Amino acid sequence: MAEEGWIEAKPSGGDLAYIAGGHWLISAAPQLDRQLLALERAAAPTAAGRQRVRIDCGPLEALDTVGAWLILRLKTALGRRGDDVSLDNLAPRFAPLLAQAEKYEPEEAHKHRRHFPGPADLIAALGAAAVAFVRDAGEGLGFLGEVTLAAGRVLSNPRRLRPIAFLSQMQHTGPAAMPIIGLLSFLIGIVFAYQGAAQLRQFGAEIFTVNLLGIAFMRELGVLLSAIIVAGRSGSAFTAEIGTMQVNEEIDAMTTIGLDPVEVLVLPRVGALIVTLPLMTFFANVMGLLGGAAICDFSLHIPLPLFLAQLNAAVTGWMFWLGIIKAPFFAAVIALVGCREGLRVARSAESVGRQTTLSVVESIFLVIVLDAVFSVIFAQFNL
Repeated sequence: MAEEGWIEAKPSGGDLAYIAGGHWLISAAPQLDRQLLALERAAAPTAAGRQRVRIDCGPLEALDTVGAWLILRLKTALGRRGDDVSLDNLAPRFAPLLAQAEKYEPEEAHKHRRHFPGPADLIAALGAAAVAFVRDAGEGLGFLGEVTLAAGRVLSNPRRLRPIAFLSQMQHTGPAAMPIIGLLSFLIGIVFAYQGAAQLRQFGAEIFTVNLLGIAFMRELGVLLSAIIVAGRSGSAFTAEIGTMQVNEEIDAMTTIGLDPVEVLVLPRVGALIVTLPLMTFFANVMGLLGGAAICDFSLHIPLPLFLAQLNAAVTGWMFWLGIIKAPFFAAVIALVGCREGLRVARSAESVGRQTTLSVVESIFLVIVLDAVFSVIFAQFNL
């Protein structure tokens, strides 16, 4: 029967020697681990401070990866105390294994201690975030280019169109979203009119609540509410659907049989959302104004005919179209982000959830940034 691995500590002149022998294999790992921990606890630092410690591997008869790792753990623990540690009499046949295990040497204890970030850590974190942002922006522009090229191929060859997929996505992103968009817009209209009237009442100008409501919904609230709801509802659905296909290797199978995932999966979703979001914006405007009209009638005693007359005077020129113009751009951003994050899903359910959350956050952020850009552009043209 092979001799089990063993280790003992012996003084050697002014030095300390740890003699390791026998078979240091995985089968002996529990016993060796207990012996090593006992030796590490017993070997307290000397009063003289640094001492020379030898680990004599001459009696070793067999060694595997676990045994090599245990020897290196002992060496690391002794070196951590400040001792001068050396491995002596190691057989040449064990040297490659020990060198390989040394690449994964146990981490020092100070790496696990709590580290309080300083200025250098803050600068490093900001730099890493900036690099990640630039890389992500570059990948996003690359994906936009892929979608644009795919759209060009489809438009140049109408037989490549997928009308059933397009109409199906329109159903999911349009009529199916109308109840939640209508309800929230109606309630926001009530709240906005009530709060606006409370402030305008101080100046005896309650009638201008209609102006406030009409301008706010036509220019900003209608399209923003619709875009945010669609980002949370349809954008996340795009990511989850495509991400699940990625996990199940359906997209790989699609590529194998010669189908372009961007053309099959992305274009119908992008096109459907570009068509439906302007319609949802118009619907949100109508429901928001109805909510405002209801609160004006019941609370401010502004009947519907007077409300409509004041609204007609307030909403003039391009005001109605300013919100509608922004809707297709918001829709493209939401659909592109949702599909891109779905294609970036790794082969795990955890990745699906993570990318879905990231999709919603990125979509809402980019929609608000894009809305700010439109506000600046419209201001330059006095719209």
